[in-house]
Amino acid sequence: MKKETISEWWKSSVIYQIYPRSFKDSNQDGIGDLQGIIQKLDYLKELGIEAIWLSPVCKSPQDDNGYDISDYQDIDPMFGSMKDMEELIEEGKKRGIRIILDLVLNHSSDEHPWFVEAKKSVDNPYHGYYVWRDGVEGLPPNDMRATFGGSAWEWVPELKQYYFHQFSPKQPDLNWDNEKVREEIYEMIQWWMDKGIGGFRLDVIDQIAKEPDLKITANGPKLHDYIKELSKNTFQKADLVTVGEAWGADIERAKLYSNPDRSEFSMVFQFEHIVLDQQEGKEKWDLEELDFIKLKKIFAKWQKNLYGSGWNSLFWNNHDLPRIVSRWGNDKEYRVESAKMLASILHGMQGTPYIYQGEELGMTNVNWEDIDSYRDIETLNIYKERLEKGYSKEEIMKSIHAKGRDNARTPMQWSSEKNGGFSDGIPWIKINENYPSIHAEDQLRDPNSIFHYYRQLIQMRKDYPIIVNGEFELLLEEDKDLFCYTRKGEGEALLVIANFHGKEIDVPILKEWKDSKAELLLCNYKDNMAEEHFRAYEARIYYHSF
Repeated sequence: MKKETISEWWKSSVIYQIYPRSFKDSNQDGIGDLQGIIQKLDYLKELGIEAIWLSPVCKSPQDDNGYDISDYQDIDPMFGSMKDMEELIEEGKKRGIRIILDLVLNHSSDEHPWFVEAKKSVDNPYHGYYVWRDGVEGLPPNDMRATFGGSAWEWVPELKQYYFHQFSPKQPDLNWDNEKVREEIYEMIQWWMDKGIGGFRLDVIDQIAKEPDLKITANGPKLHDYIKELSKNTFQKADLVTVGEAWGADIERAKLYSNPDRSEFSMVFQFEHIVLDQQEGKEKWDLEELDFIKLKKIFAKWQKNLYGSGWNSLFWNNHDLPRIVSRWGNDKEYRVESAKMLASILHGMQGTPYIYQGEELGMTNVNWEDIDSYRDIETLNIYKERLEKGYSKEEIMKSIHAKGRDNARTPMQWSSEKNGGFSDGIPWIKINENYPSIHAEDQLRDPNSIFHYYRQLIQMRKDYPIIVNGEFELLLEEDKDLFCYTRKGEGEALLVIANFHGKEIDVPILKEWKDSKAELLLCNYKDNMAEEHFRAYEARIYYHSF
């Protein structure tokens, strides 16, 4: 495809993330699958999204729920077959929905044929596909730790060498310094592009240029050279959306990732707003009180600094994060209002919004007291590790309830039927006990539901180009209750006002907009008062042309 024919369709679109094993089970084995997703495409079309990001569905031993890939060009049998994948791509196209594949390029499974060969001999051609260091058993090359706990080095006695892994020992890091590794990756990506994939999400892509001898994991010196080469050999040849996951991204790096010249990605996931409930310099499990003022300033910083020189990805949730309505909202008395309020803030900004499955229903965190109910490797490891360090069970479970990844991975709540309509079998992980009162079937019938509010927000992005192109300005920066901003363009403006908390509050700045006869586009209360007085978690979006 010629470069000039490539569009930027993703700028006015909304992307929906699916965690396949928890979305919809079509064969009643307790695990979601590709046919289950196909069954629910009409639901997603009604919501209005234009692309689905699939968490990994490639063949995998599932040590880290699919993020340990043993075959990049096959589908894991638990999800179906390559024929099912091809059907999903085609059925999606019929509904104007593209499929975005989750690519894990930093590491593979230790059961990938490359690694199986690599372990046979230091002279094996595949040995150099991974990161190895000589050593002595019990004395790793350095003290680097893996994200999931323990040393980042794993001893292989038959080779008398250690291999490097940033996550599980079953996820050995690929050696991007090896040109043959890169070439194999490019061929694999082109193979998927030929199948009609609409884009790629690149897992922990900022870690591919690691320098373990220097204890550098993210943002290694060769990172952007590698990404530019990757993009040139693959993504730039088609009309794709690409998003890199980069926990270590700052503004300047994000400008490189999402440069409008398309030399790298369409956009990047950065996580500055996500780590606000983590004590600085500590682990994610060391909880910090949420700081609303900081949240506003972080969003404003990214909106202002990427304007015209990059592109934002907008998200509250994903498969690794707790549910936003339980994190920043009120998942009890004001669950509906606060879920809509949080959506209003995000969807009024510049960037591509991502909806994580169930977010459009206001699904909540779980509160299981028994660690045996959890399935996530990170959660199970941290529980064991912290018990050994002397933390109390109560302390550990408080952190897991707040931040554990299984909060996002409970089955999608489709109806009030058995297992929430997810499966007639025994689900691979327990369903949230509140499914009888929070489910899609109920919300589809209710025009005032969270689902239909999201549908309106998605349509608004298509109807009002100001949401795509307008310049952002944060108002009332130091206000402790209001999240308020404008989006301005030539002859038009948008105003978003959100009462972020559960108390009622007056908003005097609204008078100027009312006097100018601004149009109220959306409010999260069905009986909008259209006054300067805002109720608990109330949000409104106004539009003005002049």
